[in-house]
Amino acid sequence: MTIEALVAPVPAPGARQFWRRLRAQRAAAAGAAVIALLVLVAVAAPLLAAVEGQDTTTYHADLVNSAAGGVPLGSFGGISAHHWLGVEPGTGRDMFARIVYGSRISLVVALGSTVVQVLIGVGTGLAAGLGNRFLDNLLSRTTDFMLALPTLVFAIALMAVVPDGFPRPVLLMLVIGLLGWGGTARIVRAQTLSLKSLDYVAAARLGGSGTWRIARRELLPSLAAPVITYAAILLPTNIVSEAGLSFLGVGVRPPTPSWGQMLSSATTWYEADPTYVLLPAVMLFITVLSFTLLGDGVRTALDPRAASRLRVGTGRKGGHQREREAAAS
Repeated sequence: MTIEALVAPVPAPGARQFWRRLRAQRAAAAGAAVIALLVLVAVAAPLLAAVEGQDTTTYHADLVNSAAGGVPLGSFGGISAHHWLGVEPGTGRDMFARIVYGSRISLVVALGSTVVQVLIGVGTGLAAGLGNRFLDNLLSRTTDFMLALPTLVFAIALMAVVPDGFPRPVLLMLVIGLLGWGGTARIVRAQTLSLKSLDYVAAARLGGSGTWRIARRELLPSLAAPVITYAAILLPTNIVSEAGLSFLGVGVRPPTPSWGQMLSSATTWYEADPTYVLLPAVMLFITVLSFTLLGDGVRTALDPRAASRLRVGTGRKGGHQREREAAAS
């Protein structure tokens, strides 16, 4: 055996099985492909706006075309070579540019708020599960309080009292994340209470490992699967939360583009031309559906009982794969 082989990183146990199971689900694969396309669109938004013919020298110039005047000229307000999806009535903002830039807001806010929820939830759940009775009761009641809060009402109140100078996307991440970590904390606490009574945790404790060393080295790897599964479910929920707050006027403010804010603006014009509602609504539907399909696929791939029903491969090779997977499960 060479030195390179000795020092080479060892892949995480079950990683190959996870990816094989995930790829075997067509719905999850389709959702992942759409999400990858949305991420590409969000990253390349300035380039796409420039290709369409919009001025990208400033952030607002590619969204507003004062020469168009926002006068409706048919479906979507007058589609042309420089306005592939028309312009917004009253403002003259280019609809295509707003759609592609709006994907940035939705994806970034959803991902950032999910990270905040997972970090706070995992930390709180671990502390409650490993702490003494007083700490467990304190953190558990705090979690129950957070779950019982009328999240939408508190989010609107928090967004309304913060000055406009604070970056609205960052504020959305913090508000959605700080109000939505209760579910993660409850799942992690329940899993921690179940895992800490197992033999390998007791052996680590007898070997002199402290509480937080056990949490870091023994419990966190075992908690990865349920946390990842729940995070995949939180992502589409947070996309809807951002769109809802922007729709109500307390999220991002115009001219910064957001699908929820575009829906709110479209309520003024939908009777004259309902197609203004379709663009952001369809994008929200496709994005949420894609994340939901991917999240369901992740859950199935991480659950041995559900994954045992998947057909991974065909013929003799596929049979060997299924046998090895069943033995590993």
